[in-house]
Order: sequence, then structure tokens, then C-alpha cells
Amino acid sequence: MVLLCPRIHFYEINDQSWFPQYFREKVQAVLTLMWTLDLPLIQPSSPAALVAATLQRTLGDKISDYTYVDFCAGAGGPTPYIERDLNTRLGLSKPISNGLGKETSGASVDFVLTDIAPHLPAWEAASKKSDNLHYIPTSVDAADAPRDLLKPFQKKESTFRPSSKVFRLFFLAFHHFDDPLAAKILANSLDTADGFGIFELQNRTFSSLLTCTLMWPLLLLVSPFYFWRDPGHLFFTYVVPVIPFVLVVDGYTSSLRTRAPDEIKSMMRRQDIEGWKFGNGSEYHTYPIGEMSWFMGVRK
Repeated sequence: MVLLCPRIHFYEINDQSWFPQYFREKVQAVLTLMWTLDLPLIQPSSPAALVAATLQRTLGDKISDYTYVDFCAGAGGPTPYIERDLNTRLGLSKPISNGLGKETSGASVDFVLTDIAPHLPAWEAASKKSDNLHYIPTSVDAADAPRDLLKPFQKKESTFRPSSKVFRLFFLAFHHFDDPLAAKILANSLDTADGFGIFELQNRTFSSLLTCTLMWPLLLLVSPFYFWRDPGHLFFTYVVPVIPFVLVVDGYTSSLRTRAPDEIKSMMRRQDIEGWKFGNGSEYHTYPIGEMSWFMGVRK
């Protein structure tokens, strides 16, 4: 992978306080669609399914040891789909070996949605569709999360009994943090978690910028099939193309903000990483140019 430039921390339109909430929700809906879209010939599986397969392959028989906590869940994003796909895989797959673990077991795993600004209505609706999807209703700061984050679920009245081990997840989120905040989040993860995974659908390469550019015509092709019940969404896609414009421009910005594995490792150089094992890689989510990059760490 040839990086175009050093990391540049530009700001995304969708993150700005002045950007209307109406458009923000439309953009987030498309981003969720991009995680779950499975196009024939050019996508062997959806990016969400690719995350589930990567977790299973990389963690091996350790995969059922953890409760998986999404620390920047937003309105839910890809996590409900990843939970569903991973538990389906665990229920159907035969043991395989690779990566940071040994062989997969057949037990189901639980996922928990958290965010510094909880999206309770969306989370409640998503959690009702799966016994393995839960949420924390209070604000959770990824840079200052306690080790006993899941303690509320250990009360007698809770039907969910989380694993004592927490695996933190960052889906299309870690690039949003500037270097000081990202370093704090990594330090907190090393201190209070048992594993973490960073997943990005873009990187600082020419192919990533090209992929972002192609999101505009792709959105024009698929929007009638997925958003036909939302005239406002279609209007701001075709007539006044606010949604594709923001997606493409923010995609460029996200690409330039995404860290390479060595840059993530360098941010942990002042931390005690003895007893941790790290791994990273990339997988095609869209042939021949769209890549998902990942970085994981597990406490031995």
C-alpha cells in the first residue's frame, strides 16, 4: 500500500455542528447502506459481513471469550448487521484456525452499543431484533471508559450476562479523532479492555480516493431501490445533490485522516504493551479498488 501523503486532520462536513440534523441522518443512512451493500461480481460480501469474517478468522477460538462493545455506535451503524452475521457464522461454521487465536467455537457472542451521545430510540429498536444486541443508555467516553463498563448488566434483573472480557470496536470511527485524543483512547483501551479492533473502509491511497468518487454514481444507481419511501432523500440525491456531495467530500477527508498500522503502533509507544499481541491487514470490500483495513490488539 503506497500512501499518498502524511495524515492530514481535515474536518468532515457531517461532523460539524452547523450541518443540519436532517441531512446528517440522511448521510448516516447511506453510510449504513454502504456497510451492508452486497453488489454482484464486485463485492464477494458486504463490508459488514467482511468484518464478521475477519473477527472470526483472526480471533479464532478466543472469539467467544469477549463481549464486543462498539464505542462509537452513532445511530447503530453496521454493528447490528455484524452481530447477526458473526453469530450466524458461529452457529454454522466448522472449527478453523488462524490469526491471534486457534480454533473457533460455536457459542454466540454479545454486542453492546455505546456512544458519547447515545441514540436511544435507534438502539432500542435495533436491540429488539436480536437477543445478542444490547446498549448502554448513558454517555460513554471512549477515552475514559471504566473497566467495569458492563457492570450495570450484571444486576439480577438483567437477562444479559456479559463476558468478563471486553473487546472494543471502532467502525469507521478512529480516523475522526485527532492525535492527542486517539492516543488517549488507545491508552484507555490498553488499560481497561482485553482487546480492541479498528476497522476502516478507506485509506490514504489513490484507489481509496477513486472509490470515494465512485460513491456518487453508485448512489444514483441504488437510491431508488433503498430510499423510494423517502421523497426528501431522493430529492436531495438527484435534484439538489447534497447527500452525494457530502458523502464524496467527507470520503476524501476520511481517506486523508486514516492512520496506517505503523502509525497506530507508534501512538502506543509510551504505553505498557507487554502482554499484548497485535495484528493488522486489509481485505477487498469492493473489487478492484475498495479495501477495508483493520488493526487489532488482544491481551494475552
